[in-house]
Amino acid sequence: MKFGGTSVGDGSRMRNASDLVTKYVREGHEAVAVVSAMAGVTDALVDAVERAGRGDSGYIEGFVRGLGDRHSQALSAVEKAELRREALRSIEGTLESLGKVLYGISCLREVTPRSRDLVLSTGEQLSAPILLACLAQSGVRSRWFTGGEAGIVTDDRFGDARPLMDATARLVKERLEPLLTVGVVPVVTGYIARTEGGIVTTLGRGGSDYTASILGAALDADEVWIWTDVDGVMTTDPRVDPGARVIPTISYAEATEMAYFGAKVLHPRTLEPAMEKSIPVRIRNSFNPEASGTLIVRHDGSGVDGSVKAVTMIESVALVTVGGTKMLGVPGVAAEVFGVLGRSGINVLMISQASSEANISFIVPRGEVDRASKALKEEFANRNHVSEVEAEEDVCVVAVVGAGMRSSPGVAARVFRAVASQGVNVRMIAQGSSELNISFVVKDDAGRTAVRAIHREFDLGG
Repeated sequence: MKFGGTSVGDGSRMRNASDLVTKYVREGHEAVAVVSAMAGVTDALVDAVERAGRGDSGYIEGFVRGLGDRHSQALSAVEKAELRREALRSIEGTLESLGKVLYGISCLREVTPRSRDLVLSTGEQLSAPILLACLAQSGVRSRWFTGGEAGIVTDDRFGDARPLMDATARLVKERLEPLLTVGVVPVVTGYIARTEGGIVTTLGRGGSDYTASILGAALDADEVWIWTDVDGVMTTDPRVDPGARVIPTISYAEATEMAYFGAKVLHPRTLEPAMEKSIPVRIRNSFNPEASGTLIVRHDGSGVDGSVKAVTMIESVALVTVGGTKMLGVPGVAAEVFGVLGRSGINVLMISQASSEANISFIVPRGEVDRASKALKEEFANRNHVSEVEAEEDVCVVAVVGAGMRSSPGVAARVFRAVASQGVNVRMIAQGSSELNISFVVKDDAGRTAVRAIHREFDLGG
């Protein structure tokens, strides 16, 4: 069971998370609790490490004290004084280490990926002792671990580390299974892992989901539950279309596409470990535990019914076009373009190329568009076949997702007819051979209109 930041956002929510774990343990289940940082804490740590990197040390003492006050206040949900004191000792030790690291960064005026991960790993280490104390107060035996202590081993891609699953599975079984067999609930910090050399790494923002899936696969869990603040995976963002509804069942592939294309419920890589073991994943609302949520499985069993399952949108992206009439028939241009981007560490979200080969268009995160344009212009400055590199920053990506599209003729026609009926101009289109999604680019101010039009066209609101 993974509990997101809003599900452990204060003392009462910690108690609620503890009650959910306790309920299932008392029913005879073995459970592992994966805990996120309290809501807003990781964002505050990001700001803190950036300020420290600029040499601003004056705020550090007050910042650390403020974190301590917030977590101490959350401990008021624990009635037993000894449990509070024990949790507070752990929290104070973590805060002392955080202060030292931030002061060190401020003196050096340098933030490395490794030091950033060390700072950002603090949030989960502050919340875990509080959940532990709540469980102890409920009479549940538990013990808390960082993700690395639990056995999650990764490569050294700081900020976006990938698990080494063979080593991880072995270590997690060695360290957690003996506890489970005697009725102890391991409380594991989400998001955090470590390299084979013991250096702290993080799994990317939202990585607590990923932690739960990694642990579930390593322990051959019956299910992985993601406790969050919504009732499940929805047909679209309800802030865009209030008619959005919960999808009862969805496939791994569909859920992965939705996570990649902007759905906030899951970390994009969450499902990989669970999918390899065919472990079902449930998305549930910790504030409405009676709701059945969304079940994610290998095949959702829906056949061709409702060929489109959901519509998502990615904002804060940019469209880059590399073009030139002399590109026609020149081999290797695409390889050169994406080679430049790869060497520059720029993530490409979507690609489209006309059969004329006169241009290649692709989507990158908006924050990386200047670097992408500069790198490409420098690469092709002295070559004749590329004459222009253009970027548009006022765009967004709309993705239409559904496994049933592959067996339902005319879906694309309905999608673009619905969009056109609202006067929305499509700038770029991409569809994979799997036919699992249709993605297209429109101007920022037309994105929500396009999403609502498609949501209505396929009656996704029911």
